[in-house]
Amino acid sequence: MNRPSVPYRVLYSNDTTNITTCVSPYHSSPGEPFRPEMLRETVKEVAGKVDAHLIQLCTGRVPWHKSRMYPIEEHHRWWSEHYGVPLDDKAFDVSGYHRYLLEGGDILQDFIEACREFGQAAFVSIRLNDSHFIEFADEPGNRRGIHCISRFYVEHPEYRLGTDKRDWYQRNCNWIYPEVREQMFRMIEEQCENYDLDGYELDFQRHPRFFRVEETTLEERRSIMTDFVRRVRELLDRTRRNGRYRYLSVRIPCFLSMLDDIGVDVKAMAEAGVDIVNVSDHYFTEQDTDFAKIKALLPDTAVYLELCHCLYSGKAVKAGAYDNFTFRRVTDEEFYTTAHLAYAQGAQGISLFNFVYYRQHGSEGRGPFHEPPFHVLPRLGDPAWLAKQPQHYILTPGWHSWNGVIQSVPTSLPHTLEAGETHRIPLDLAPPINGWSTDARLRLQTEDALNGQSLTVAFNGTVLTAAEDIREPYPSPYTPLLGDETTLRGWTVPRPLLREGSNAIDVTLEAGENIRLLVADLAVR
Repeated sequence: MNRPSVPYRVLYSNDTTNITTCVSPYHSSPGEPFRPEMLRETVKEVAGKVDAHLIQLCTGRVPWHKSRMYPIEEHHRWWSEHYGVPLDDKAFDVSGYHRYLLEGGDILQDFIEACREFGQAAFVSIRLNDSHFIEFADEPGNRRGIHCISRFYVEHPEYRLGTDKRDWYQRNCNWIYPEVREQMFRMIEEQCENYDLDGYELDFQRHPRFFRVEETTLEERRSIMTDFVRRVRELLDRTRRNGRYRYLSVRIPCFLSMLDDIGVDVKAMAEAGVDIVNVSDHYFTEQDTDFAKIKALLPDTAVYLELCHCLYSGKAVKAGAYDNFTFRRVTDEEFYTTAHLAYAQGAQGISLFNFVYYRQHGSEGRGPFHEPPFHVLPRLGDPAWLAKQPQHYILTPGWHSWNGVIQSVPTSLPHTLEAGETHRIPLDLAPPINGWSTDARLRLQTEDALNGQSLTVAFNGTVLTAAEDIREPYPSPYTPLLGDETTLRGWTVPRPLLREGSNAIDVTLEAGENIRLLVADLAVR
């Protein structure tokens, strides 16, 4: 079968649950239950701004479509019997989603109809090993996570990667077992057979642990995952309607060093029928990735860089709660610069994940909140326009710094700098369409207040002159986690030092107490 080229420039992910967890023009308060009209509004608000809309039906473990393999009524009866929770308990409502399903509603069909109405390709993005709420699966009388904890998961603890339920990855399912893979495939099969989809995404990034690496070989892991992708490709071809081709996407980590552990061989998957490779930093916007290297492996495949609503997360404001961290939000210039860099590295387009979470959600104390900057979306699909914009390059801790979760990712930030040490921060740059015309300003932000430390900074081997101006380079309404006069230092970078491609920032702590470098940014107006 001939595989057509991918026609999309901007992909947009919708996790469904944002409808009731976020305050928005169509959801006035966190307690307001789901209505299908709200789902339609999530599609309408990006009409004319994105090309393909990818819905995540919760975590992918409990069907949020009309299911014969595991009907919602059966799920509720089992939950009530297993946990001893009455069927009229409010836990079964799940912010109105499950009530709607029990009354005969069809969230997936509603989504597809909205996409048709507003001119967007309709995809499902399924999370292959999501860990949300399953830490409560073995608690007697549990009332948390009815939308995430399935009967299959509870009745087969032997299929889990480990026993420590506090660990996001140990509580995942072990894909070495055919039964685990078959359970997921059957869910995908139902959706492909019964719904008129334009495409399907397999999300390997939520959450990226599928095997006990010490008990499997690289060849075993790759064989299992590539075979699964091949089965889904064959399924999409078998179930397509009216002769219309269905595109297959994979959402994968943005660091090559992570792919072997989860069995992702991008070249083999492309040969097995993948059309779209969606390169992701989990749920952060990240410029320091292996995107260019991944694209080099896939010269004939459409590769997208995923952007999110934030750059990195701060401290928790409420212990033990979901959605309890502060965030550093992404500005317009940071979106535009990151997308421009991706296009310079060969991107087919840009994808968006968790974009609406500029809105109020989660624990108190995480604001201020804002309406999402929907105006950036169509611009992200216009490489020529992006190549003419002011630039703001920024390197942050991203996701890879979370408690050392991703041990295999060598990154430059954050970094604790000791007296006498020189630390190199690599920085990829892509010139605007007519080249850079002004000097740049470099800033470094530390985790704690500076206290008289002496720093020398060189850019591509040339020592820089300090700049007094350390203000944000562009106006921004997003204040959380920004630096101030106690944590920021700045330097002027002469225009001739700027290079297309790889650049190097060398930071030396000449004297003073150790400092922890957190953020580096370079602005070129």
